[in-house]
Amino acid sequence: MVVEGSGGSGSCTTTGCITDLNQQCPAELKAVEGSACRSACEAFGSPECRPSVYSEMFKAACPRSYSYAYDDASSTFTCTGADYTVTFCPASPR
Repeated sequence: MVVEGSGGSGSCTTTGCITDLNQQCPAELKAVEGSACRSACEAFGSPECRPSVYSEMFKAACPRSYSYAYDDASSTFTCTGADYTVTFCPASPR
């Protein structure tokens, strides 16, 4: 999914992830029947999530997306008054 803001002010950077994370999901994070990849927080029942080997894997695949709770340094965008276009399953990077 990719989110693009237009016509706004602030940090209106295009963000999202074009990688199919389900294809590289570690076995311990796979959801029922392996159809989806859960967060480490959900999989291990721990709300105190911090950077981990799992979040590093997700961050490498999707550098502009949150990879763990409070991953603000590289994944927070503040865009005011914009129109947004959300693209599911984009064909190529933007």
